Order: sequence, then C-alpha cells, then structure tokens
Amino acid sequence: MGGSGMRRFMLLVLAALLAAAPAMVLRITGWRPDPVADALFFGVAVLAAGFMLSWGAEAAEKHISQGLIVALVALVTVLPEYAVDLYYAFRAGQAPQSNYVHYAAANMTGANRLLVGLAWPLMVLLHWLKTRNKALELSPVNAVEIAFLMLGSLYAFVILFKGAIAPFDFAVLFLIFAGYLYRVSQLPKADDDDDDEDEEPGPAAALNALRPTAQWAWMGGLTLIAFVVIATSAEPFAEAMVGSGRILGVDEFLLIQWLAPLASEAPAVTIAVLFVLAGRAVSGLTAMISDKINQWTLLVGMLPLAMSLGAGGLIGLPLDARQKEEFLLTAAQSLFAIMLLVRLRISVLSAGLLFALFAVQVGLAFHFREDEVATVNSLTILAWTYLGLAAILVPLNGRRVVAVLRDGLLRSHRRMATAPEPHDLEGE
Repeated sequence: MGGSGMRRFMLLVLAALLAAAPAMVLRITGWRPDPVADALFFGVAVLAAGFMLSWGAEAAEKHISQGLIVALVALVTVLPEYAVDLYYAFRAGQAPQSNYVHYAAANMTGANRLLVGLAWPLMVLLHWLKTRNKALELSPVNAVEIAFLMLGSLYAFVILFKGAIAPFDFAVLFLIFAGYLYRVSQLPKADDDDDDEDEEPGPAAALNALRPTAQWAWMGGLTLIAFVVIATSAEPFAEAMVGSGRILGVDEFLLIQWLAPLASEAPAVTIAVLFVLAGRAVSGLTAMISDKINQWTLLVGMLPLAMSLGAGGLIGLPLDARQKEEFLLTAAQSLFAIMLLVRLRISVLSAGLLFALFAVQVGLAFHFREDEVATVNSLTILAWTYLGLAAILVPLNGRRVVAVLRDGLLRSHRRMATAPEPHDLEGE
C-alpha cells in the first residue's frame, strides 16, 4: 500500500477528529444549542470515535490470534453502544421510577435486533452481490459462535421468567462470554480466509507497513482518543436523544431503540462490510455474530451493575409488561436466527426472511407508537411468530443442534479444524 495508503489513512483520522471537534467544543464550553443539534453533534462524535476504535482494533489483527481477533474487534467497535446504554442504566438507578429504566432496556433490545434483522442479512446480500453464491457457507469452527449465542439466548428466557435483569445474571452471562472468548482464542483461522490471508479489509491496513512500535503507538493513540470522545459524548448524546424526541413529536422510546443504536453500531457494521468486500465473507458475518454474542451476554449483564452503581446499592433492572415483550421478541428472534445458522450456512432466502420480519416489527412499532396496548400485542404476535418458525426448524435440524453444541462447547479445536464440510457434518 506504501506511502499513499498511509496518507489516506491519516486523512481519515483527521476527518474523524474534525467530526468529533464540535462536540468537544460544546462539552468544554457547556453550551447547548438545542436537543436536536446536540443529538447531531454528539452523535457524529460517537460515530467518529467508533471508527477510530475500529481502525485500532483492525490494526491489531496481525498481532492477536485469528480466532480471538474477530471477537475482540466486535467488542471494541461497539463500545459506543455500551457507553450510551450503560448511561441510561446508571440514570435509571438514580431515579428508579423514571423513564430511564425503559430507555436502558429499549436501547439494548433495539441494538440486538438491529444486528440480527439488518446487519446479518446485509452480509449475506453483499456476499451474493460479490460472488453470486446463494448461501454464505460458514466454517466448522463457527460452531463456537453459534453454540455460545444459543446459551445466551436460552438464558434470556430465565431472565424473562424472573421478570428482571438481576446482578446475579451478570455472573452467569459473564461466564458465558468468558467461555466464548476462551474457546475462540483456541481456534485456527476460518477456512475461507486462507486464500486471502494477506488481504486487509480496511484503511488501517496501512499501519502494517510501519515498525511494530509505531503500529502499537497508533493503536494506543486511536484507542485513547476514542475513549475520551466517547466518555465526553455519551451522556449529552443520550440526553439529547430524549429531548429531540419531545421537540420533534417523535416517541423518544423509539428514537432510543432504533436511531441511537444505528449510530453506535455503524463502525462495527462498516468493518464487517469491508471484510465481505475483501472476499472474507465468513469473517464479516462472524464479526456480526460475535457482536450479537457480546451484547446479548456482557451488555445485558452489565445493565443491573450500572443501575446499582447509580442507586448506590445492588438492585435489578425490572422488566414491565412492555419490556417483557420487547425482551421476549429479542430472545425469540435470536433463537430463530440460530436455527437458521445451525447448518453452518445462511442462504439469501433465510437472510431475506430475517430482514422482512425485522422490517415488519419496526413498521408496527412506529405505526402503533401512540397505542401501548396495540404495541404490546404486536410484539407478542411477532415473538410467537419467531418462536413458531424456530419450532418448525427444530425437528429438521435437531441433530445439527446437538452437533453444534458438541463442537462449539466441547470438541477440541484441532478436531474442528479438520471437521468435514458443513453439509457433511451429520453424514448426509
């Protein structure tokens, strides 16, 4: 890539810094034009910080084992989402009877459903446009991601049964996430990347031409700057989203559930898109699955901790009737998506179905935004639709579910590396 690549990368970093600058000025001076402008300025800053984090994480790909890097990139690039959601949970702890309790749950469920309903289908669509393959075939080692996502999704129904996300749930969900990190740290590189090992997906590839010390300096600098921007922007951005909804006459709950995650998830999705466009479709989809795992385990588990910090004592995040249905819908969507993935492939048709169902739920949410009863009823119907579709797939994929759990949780990485192709796993 040479000097031209490094110049292009430095221009992108400069553009990100300039994008974050107005928000930093507002934060330092304390001036707030109005909630809509605040949401724009601080939202752009969060987005810019997310890209800087993603570039730093992408540059670390050459220094960390291949199985672990995708999980770490997914975790690092969604730190803006964590910052916003944990702020809402912290404020909910300070005022347990306020709407912040709903905002925390809304932001988390919206982010999770955006990934499965929008980001996953996008990966499949881009892969089809690039290769004309009607399905994206995963590697045997991807049984790890599917297995741990299944564990997190099943535990979500335990949380639903209790009616609250308790501090104890953090321990369970953290163990699931830690087990996932341990397993992926033992995995070899995915098969589809073998021919493209030297092809880097994004702008930070230019850093690979530098000396290791210079690379680490860039990675550390980008990460530090991004943390500062996120730390100073998360609170005003979160508050501006609430104020913007009131000024524009749009339900702030819906803005927080759908618009805020779009901004905070954009860098992670962009990196995944670059993987797909670079011919590394499995890495792109795996990054989005890993993103889902860390938000469905670690983020969910951290919400009651942030709320407890705000309250000054251990408390749980309660789920009222609306939030129970939102949580149920999110868990049901996850189970259905898992049943589509247990064959270690996802077709264009399956991806289209995930997107169509997602589009329906977003459309109904805005259509019934002023009718709480109709909203809850529509959430219930959609949740049972996902569960019904998943139930249909269970007898068809029963043996594959067992195989994925066995391979993902128990089988050694050496045996998985030499496992047969996805369609041959069950001897078919």
